[in-house]
Amino acid sequence: MELLISAGQLLLGPVGERVADGAVLVRGSEIVAVGSAGDVAQLATVDTVRLDLPDATVLPGLIDGHVHLSFDSGPDPAATLAELDDASLLLAMAARARQLLDSGVTTVRDLGDRRGIAIRLRDTIASGGLPGPRVLAATAPLTSPGGHCWFLGGEVSGVEGVRERVRSNADAGADVIKVMATGGHLTPGGPSMVDSQFSEEELRAIVDESHGLGLRVAAHAHGTEGIASATAANVDTIEHCTWLGRAGFEMPEEVVADLVAKEIHVCAAISRNWRGFAKRFGPEVAELLLNRVRLLEDHGVRLIAGTDAGIPGATFDDFVGGLHAFSHVGLPPDRIIELATVATAEGLGLGDETGQLAAGRRADLLVVDGDPLRELDALRAVRLVLAGGRPHVPVSAAERLVGLA
Repeated sequence: MELLISAGQLLLGPVGERVADGAVLVRGSEIVAVGSAGDVAQLATVDTVRLDLPDATVLPGLIDGHVHLSFDSGPDPAATLAELDDASLLLAMAARARQLLDSGVTTVRDLGDRRGIAIRLRDTIASGGLPGPRVLAATAPLTSPGGHCWFLGGEVSGVEGVRERVRSNADAGADVIKVMATGGHLTPGGPSMVDSQFSEEELRAIVDESHGLGLRVAAHAHGTEGIASATAANVDTIEHCTWLGRAGFEMPEEVVADLVAKEIHVCAAISRNWRGFAKRFGPEVAELLLNRVRLLEDHGVRLIAGTDAGIPGATFDDFVGGLHAFSHVGLPPDRIIELATVATAEGLGLGDETGQLAAGRRADLLVVDGDPLRELDALRAVRLVLAGGRPHVPVSAAERLVGLA
């Protein structure tokens, strides 16, 4: 199918790249032309399906760089997961993927699930069997024995052990390798968020083995020591990057400089629940956690967007709620949109495929009512989503269309 979408404006992705009264021509799964409405319309044929939306904005599909489709966002995701058989879990994950797509998210990176069910979901969505975003799946994250999220099946230790596990995940079809470089708060009795779970030697072995297989490495790291080790090991992305030290917030300048020099991307993994930080940690710590994003931005660290959807309070239906944290620390809407599209595509290794409105890119598009450059919440008013060229109309958009909402 060939589709011509004309709109009041196009946001191409990078800051400052905007086309007023523009159009996008899609053929199958690919964008074939982007530009002024008059110029692009001349490339259409009599068989082209045409949508004329003068009050709408077209932009690249949003990208959530950190989700857990196997978790339910409830107070105890691990306990809920343990109660589900694989068939029930797959259905639940499919429903969560549909919520992401409804929200305008066209690509997600799933950073840890049980028995590789995210791969089954990924392949079903890719074949057109279910609606959903493109899924990059990590399968079971590497963790120390009894470590963070051990219940997902990725317990491992030693240099040879981690290398073998990387190969096993790759053989299972993983798109990315996830390693729990430090502990986390979802695993009672496991290492704390400050504690490192792997030595720098083990992390280097994980990166070496993964890169040899053409896979990128995402390192969960809250503690400053773990962040430093992951950076020294040349991982591709650091998740959370909370800078927790034994004495509190510790953000060494030399580690930040190393992040910049090595072009390692950082995903702060902030969901709609960020306003609850003050209640959980106190107002001073909450502001430190949020302002680290601004500090990293100002130092030139390559930020990407992600919500950690699936952990308590981090739902799959409000990607924009997490983006408001970037507004809170002073980033303007055009930069936030760039983060959620161009930058995250690059951080996931998909910069040549998606994240921008450009000829030859995958047809991942979001059509919203209003102007998100003036009001970020315009991104919530989703009218149409194209994921790999497949049109999807969220229920909320259909209700608005017939006057039910």
